[in-house]
Amino acid sequence: MSAKGKSLRHIMVASVAAFMFASAAQALEVSESEKSAIAERIAPVGDVYLDGQAPVETAAAEPTGPRTGDQVYNTYCTACHSTGAAGAPKTGDAAAWGPRVDKGMETLTKHAINGFNAMPAKGTCMDCSDDEIVAAIEHMLDAL
Repeated sequence: MSAKGKSLRHIMVASVAAFMFASAAQALEVSESEKSAIAERIAPVGDVYLDGQAPVETAAAEPTGPRTGDQVYNTYCTACHSTGAAGAPKTGDAAAWGPRVDKGMETLTKHAINGFNAMPAKGTCMDCSDDEIVAAIEHMLDAL
């Protein structure tokens, strides 16, 4: 490489370095409101507790009472039972529900709580009580 090329290369490297340092210095000049906005965006979304440690209790996390069948259905059941995904009987389809209903409410409840074929236990509503699951079943049967 010629001396002129080497000089040009040094000038370019120095220019890029100067630009990088100037950009970094400018990034350090952040207002307090920008700092708090950044801190809020990168804040953790949850906490991890070791076995035996209890999380801080919050009033908002407390359930307000049992959910209705409609609430459970619309939150957990509708994804499969409104589309027929994975062989789930569609809500309102009497022909699909007929053989299931013929087995009795006890069997329907057992399958819903414990899972059956492609349906996971409690239809993925792991915090639902058995009564809430029964309410969701009754809600679907009312649509027949």
